[in-house]
Amino acid sequence: MPGWLPRAMVLALALYACFQLGSWAFDQVIGLLTNVLIAFFLALAIEPAVGRMAARGMRRGLATFIVFIGLMVFSAGFVVLLGSMLAGQIVDMVDDFPKYIDSVINWVNQTFHTELSRVQVQDSLLHSDWLQKYVQNSATGVLDVSTTVLGGLFRLLTIFLFSFYFAADGPRLRRALCSVLPPARQTEVLRAWEIAVDKTGGYIYSRGLMALISGVAHYILLVVLGVPYAPALAVWVGLVSQFIPTIGTYLAGALPMLIAFTVNPWYALWVLGFVVVYQQFENYVLQPKLTAKTVDIHPAVAFGSVVGGTALLGAVGALIAIPAVATLQAFLGAYVKRYDVTDDPRVHGGPPPRRGESALSRIRRALGGPGRSGDGADGQT
Repeated sequence: MPGWLPRAMVLALALYACFQLGSWAFDQVIGLLTNVLIAFFLALAIEPAVGRMAARGMRRGLATFIVFIGLMVFSAGFVVLLGSMLAGQIVDMVDDFPKYIDSVINWVNQTFHTELSRVQVQDSLLHSDWLQKYVQNSATGVLDVSTTVLGGLFRLLTIFLFSFYFAADGPRLRRALCSVLPPARQTEVLRAWEIAVDKTGGYIYSRGLMALISGVAHYILLVVLGVPYAPALAVWVGLVSQFIPTIGTYLAGALPMLIAFTVNPWYALWVLGFVVVYQQFENYVLQPKLTAKTVDIHPAVAFGSVVGGTALLGAVGALIAIPAVATLQAFLGAYVKRYDVTDDPRVHGGPPPRRGESALSRIRRALGGPGRSGDGADGQT
């Protein structure tokens, strides 16, 4: 046995053990890293507001605190308003639920010539197996729901804490990063940070604009149908559908459907159809155009980045994919060498040059023969 083989085997086993340990550690802290990433982009989003307040002489920590308090007050007020509205509508729905059942049963009897009654339907529902299983599963899942809620609150607190530190100590963080880099690299880091702030702000602006358009469109529909609380529902649809990725559209459309059902059950179907149609219009027409203008990336790149971000990090990846790709594209664009494009018709979408002339030219150059004028002179001679 060669003398180096035992040492090589020990080294290979040690490297494998380190790899397994690193993989285990990464799996344990992936949640924390995701929260830090969200907090970083949230800090970039509020960086312009904090920077303006700090430029006017206010302490950066106090400016960050004021911005966060404003966001929390707005969010709490919005949640309280919708909660009170939803509680009142649920009470009305429970009171009017027998009327809804009677109207549905009458429609079924007239359409399909049946003889159903509300008492029969209630008895069949109360004594059904699926209802008993649902009640049992709900009772056993109360603890899981409580754990999920507490975990979500702790995660939200962690994100706000890290984002507060990132925003309040932004200059100190930049100095710490630049202190371990040479002067040339320091300029690149500062430029990348500035680009990230600009692109993240543009992304938030585009989302806010789409939320405004979505809110106005749904407000018009709800007013036409006569659904109560149309302004609050329109704000709900605009904010939730734009700032909660993946499932935000379904959460946003569920509440207007519920309120519309209290007015007329068929209005809920109208709201559902409008939500589906508008979502397709937003995904394929509105969002690519607005995102390409505000974040300055191609619509196809924006769509692909969202798909890729969702595959990597789920809902978090879908939320931060576009500003991250826009930042990377803008940063790399300054270091990619570009050349003048040749004056060819195919560059502008024109037809290619005729192949006969180019082939004849190549043959003449290869043979070293005379040009067209020379051929004419020889023929005359």
